[in-house]
Amino acid sequence: MLFCHPQPESYHQHSAGYIREALAPFLKNEEARLLAESDGGAAFQFVLCAATSPAVKLQDESLTYLNQGQSYEIRLLNRKLLEFTDRSSKYVKSVVRVVFHERRLQYAEHQQLEGWRWNRPGDRILDLDIPLSVGILEPRSHPLHLNTIEFLWDPVKNASVFIQVNCISTEFTPRKHGGEKGVPFRIQVDTFSANEHGEYLEQVHSSSCQVKVFKPKGADRKLKTDRERISRKTFQDREKYQQSHETTLLKECSPWPDALNLTVHGSSNTPSPIYHSSPMSGSFTDGNCSPGQPEDLLMSGCSDHLLPSSSLLDTQQWLHRHRFAPFSRLFSRFSGADLLRMSREDLIQICGPADGIRLFNTMKGRFIQPRLTIYLFQQQGGLQPPVKPGDGDVYQALFLEELTLSDLSEKIAVLYGIAPRKITNIYRQKPNGIHVLVSDEMVQNFQEESSFLLSTIRDENTDGFHVVLK
Repeated sequence: MLFCHPQPESYHQHSAGYIREALAPFLKNEEARLLAESDGGAAFQFVLCAATSPAVKLQDESLTYLNQGQSYEIRLLNRKLLEFTDRSSKYVKSVVRVVFHERRLQYAEHQQLEGWRWNRPGDRILDLDIPLSVGILEPRSHPLHLNTIEFLWDPVKNASVFIQVNCISTEFTPRKHGGEKGVPFRIQVDTFSANEHGEYLEQVHSSSCQVKVFKPKGADRKLKTDRERISRKTFQDREKYQQSHETTLLKECSPWPDALNLTVHGSSNTPSPIYHSSPMSGSFTDGNCSPGQPEDLLMSGCSDHLLPSSSLLDTQQWLHRHRFAPFSRLFSRFSGADLLRMSREDLIQICGPADGIRLFNTMKGRFIQPRLTIYLFQQQGGLQPPVKPGDGDVYQALFLEELTLSDLSEKIAVLYGIAPRKITNIYRQKPNGIHVLVSDEMVQNFQEESSFLLSTIRDENTDGFHVVLK
């Protein structure tokens, strides 16, 4: 379906002179500045219709204040019309996105956006105001990419797109003191041309600008405050600051890393960060479990280390095995060497204090003192009388980091090479023969280095087992 507004026939003339004449009313005040600031070699020029702040030092990048939910125009201009007259397709595709300006938040963008989605279900970070937009076709906003929109437009005719930013800068700061303390964003536009197969793969232009988003009317108040503050300074001090302009020119920049993937696939093919247990098809043995039987499982599931030689796939599998699946997409392009180069402070900044410290300790193979150690010996017959320890029987140690039933169940499953879901219940058999269902409280009251005889009873309703500790 096409979303474009009908224009008078004269609007569609291919004359560059006529287009400049039609655009003259909104260009004449800013034209000289835009031409001076822009790169003479760039074919495209994108202008955000919002005033820049006067309280920015000359050596810093310009800063523009926006109101949450307000429609702002981005003018899409092509200054070299002849370059697009011989293209296989007369349209180009532009992808507009709102991203973080600070590198610290760029590393954790996926987690930040997922947190915003959780707090604002059904809302989008970036919206397209279609009724106000002119000259665009096939606008799209993927439900998984809350901060991205895309559309087609004819570079010979130019276009005007209106966007709305629905998040405010303080939503991504630990302590919310108002817009002034919020984090800055970037509005970036990546433009692609089509090949002979009609696929928009060739990146032809990327530009962006720095913005801060306030609650409604907050941007106007902040801009007024900045202007008053600068006006009170001496002439010599004012010379150190940028002049405020009524529009913001997007400066050329590098393409956003995911821009090409979004254009090719249209959606993210990255699997959801769900923890998957290591595949285990084994079962409890009928005889004694030799320490050598689960050796391969223990080497790959519990005792493995991240190595500098680990490939991208190996690193992803290692993250999943060690319960760092929520960060697998964030580190999707990291090899083992890349991850090992990161310091403890880097990981805390990217993953947060709790997960950052845990990831650093796991990567470096730090030994974690178990909270409880118990010893298990599997009986040869599921319901045979207890075997007296010490007659050459081999017990296996179980180390619990958490005093919970789930940790006990998981460690037993790993020890004997089965999936944790196959353990239906765990019972403790008392000397008088009764079976007591094991709970978290019972695990917390186990004595250090207790010894248990382990037997199993097959669950008649499922393909699992009941585990009995004697």
